[in-house]
Amino acid sequence: MKGNTLFTVTPDTPLADAVETMAAHDIGSLVVMEYGDLVGMLTFREIILTLRDNGGSVGRTTIRKIMDDHPLTCTPETDVNEVRRMMLEHHVRYLPVMEKRQLMGVISFYDVAKAVVEEQGFENRMLKAYIRDWPEQQEEAR
Repeated sequence: MKGNTLFTVTPDTPLADAVETMAAHDIGSLVVMEYGDLVGMLTFREIILTLRDNGGSVGRTTIRKIMDDHPLTCTPETDVNEVRRMMLEHHVRYLPVMEKRQLMGVISFYDVAKAVVEEQGFENRMLKAYIRDWPEQQEEAR
């Protein structure tokens, strides 16, 4: 999900169109939906393997032929540490967020890393607040 835009495709979308969409919007994945249901994920991993197998061309391939048709998912309630564990354990960089059968968004490995950094920054500020007389960050003299 880039900003508030969620990009989806159908399994019968030509791979060349999907590549164009991903490049135009600087996104690493597309959620594959059919008849209102999540049926797969397309990431740069599947595209790279297809390029390798086809001598550098995506040809007339459709997404259905190469998509991950059993994508790992999470819910809005899934804890960020659990999301991180799932991503690392299953070697996935993108997780569709589902509430019942409704697609809510996609969490990327980047989103998880950002959350961890922000959480650590918050914890550091909290710890410093507990330490009496912690020196304030001084701006360097120019």
